Amino acid sequence: MSAATDLRDLLADGEELTIVCHNNPDPDCLASALVLGRIAADAGIDERRILYSGDISHQQNRALVNLLDIDLHEFDPAAVQDREPGSLLAFVDHALPGFNNRVPEGTPIDVVVDHHPAEDVEARFVDHREDVGATATIVTEYVRELGTDIDDRLATALLFAIRRETLGFLRGATTAEYEAAAYLHGLADGDLLRQLSNPAVSSATVDAIADAIENRTVFGSVLLSNVGRTSERDALPQAADYLATLEGVGTTFVFGIVGDAIQMSGRTTDSRVNVGSVLEDAFSDTGSGGGHREMAGAEVPLGIFADYTDDDSRLVDIVEQVVTARLLATMNIDRDTDDHEAEDD
Repeated sequence: MSAATDLRDLLADGEELTIVCHNNPDPDCLASALVLGRIAADAGIDERRILYSGDISHQQNRALVNLLDIDLHEFDPAAVQDREPGSLLAFVDHALPGFNNRVPEGTPIDVVVDHHPAEDVEARFVDHREDVGATATIVTEYVRELGTDIDDRLATALLFAIRRETLGFLRGATTAEYEAAAYLHGLADGDLLRQLSNPAVSSATVDAIADAIENRTVFGSVLLSNVGRTSERDALPQAADYLATLEGVGTTFVFGIVGDAIQMSGRTTDSRVNVGSVLEDAFSDTGSGGGHREMAGAEVPLGIFADYTDDDSRLVDIVEQVVTARLLATMNIDRDTDDHEAEDD
């Protein structure tokens, strides 16, 4: 049998479904969760919930939730730990308990649908395809094969997710993304898609990106920057995307303090660099990091850093020194290299 029919058969044996999004869910995760819920409904599961943790702060993510009226619930540990027989637990767009989610390590998972690099993925149903550009592409395949009826709202969410995950089909897109988009195009709402693609940007996001531009430092073709302390976590990948377009820059890392953690985002167009591996190697001993070769993220609890000082500006300086040192050491870059250029104009 195909993956789609295997999934449908597993769901048909369930009585309720809890879908857990990864921390700070993006359009690919949210759209895939919505559609998995629709497939579960067709399989006879009436009780369904989507849980998330972290923040939905990126303006496009907020627009997706608001315009599509997505029913989300904050993560509840009891929902995944105190399950009754027939209660299924699913991950979309992530794969491992305790990694980029608040599900305790070792928790049994029933369904995993993901395209991010990961090892030792275990569940009753696993569809883990690292060679695909978006999880939304995989669930679109399910919809087509199973004949699942999706309305223009869900089709728009899937199409937007594929476009966003691949940066308009310019990053990591495969033939599967184009085939999925061709199918969804005739079903999607063009006006809604335009609204999702061009939401208003908050002043806090603009300020954070401006800080990243001002604080940039270049080491050869590698650019590092920080935004200090910010409430706009999703400004980090936006700043990383923007700074990656600077002439002569092949790899960009932007980091900042968000709440009680250090958040990082990496981007590269350099075929010699895997930013997912860089962030994992640099920070896996103190937090978590990883992702794709071209785009990745990391999170490190402030922990002991916060004990050094009550002065926020001093804390930012300490974090900047440690994060920069770790990234440069992992990439074997000499901080005092002749290629080093501080961008303080």
